[in-house]
Amino acid sequence: MLLLAIPFGLAIGLAVGTLGGGGSVLAVPILVYILGEDIETATTISLVVVTAAAVAGGYQHALDRRICWRHAGAFTIAALPGIVAGTALGNIVSGRALVAGFALIMLAAAAATWRKASAPEVPGDDSPGHTCPALRLGRDLTAGFAVGLLTGFFGVGGGFVIVPTLAVALSFSMRSAIGTSLAIITSTSLLGVLVHLGAGRDIDLDLTLVMGGACVIGAVAGARLSPRVSQQVLGRAFAGLVVAVAGYLLISAAFLGGPPGSA
Repeated sequence: MLLLAIPFGLAIGLAVGTLGGGGSVLAVPILVYILGEDIETATTISLVVVTAAAVAGGYQHALDRRICWRHAGAFTIAALPGIVAGTALGNIVSGRALVAGFALIMLAAAAATWRKASAPEVPGDDSPGHTCPALRLGRDLTAGFAVGLLTGFFGVGGGFVIVPTLAVALSFSMRSAIGTSLAIITSTSLLGVLVHLGAGRDIDLDLTLVMGGACVIGAVAGARLSPRVSQQVLGRAFAGLVVAVAGYLLISAAFLGGPPGSA
C-alpha cells in the first residue's frame, strides 16, 4: 500500500501545484477506496498531505508574485470558526452522507471552473506582480468561512472551491487565483489538521509521510509547469476530472453503501 501511495501522491501534488487545488478531490477517494482508510482517517491524512503540497507549490507562485496576500489573510481569519464548526458536523454525519455532499459540491465547483477557463484571458492580466483586485472584505470573509466549513467537514484544503470563488466572485485572473489559493490552502489545511487531531482523529503516520513526500515533489513540478500551459486546457481538464470523481462518489453513496466502514 505504501508503494501504491507514491504515484497517487505525485498526481495529487501535480494537481495542487498546477491548478491551485484539486488535491483533496483526489486524495480523499484514493485514501478511502484504494488505500483502505476509513473516512475520518482519510480526511485527516488528506489535510496533512495537501498542506505539504500547498507549501511546496505556493513557494514558486510567491516568487512569481502571483499571491494576493490581503485576500489570503482575510480568507484565513474567517476560515477558523468555519473549520471548527465543520469538524463538529463531520463527527455526527454518516460517511455515506458526507461523501454524497462532497460530490455535489465538487460538481458545482467543476462547472464554475469550466466557465472561467473558457473565458478569454486579458493580456497582461497574468503578468508577474500584477495588481491584485480590490479587497472586498464582506465577500472575502463570507467565502473564507464557507471554505473553512468545507475544510473541517470534508477534510479538504478547499482549493477546488477557492479557485472558482476567487476567479468568478472576486475577479481574479486564473493564475493569480491559483497562487492565492495555495496560500489560503496552506493556512486553512494546517488549521484543519490541528482541529482534527484535537478532536481525536487518527492518522496513519507511515502512509502520510510517503504520500506527503510524493505530493511535495509533484507540487513543485506543477508550480513550474503552470505558467507554461494554457489555463483553458488545464481548467477544462481539471473540471472534467472533478466531474468523473464526483460521479463515482455519487454512485457509491447511492448504490454501493458509501465508503468502507461508513454508516
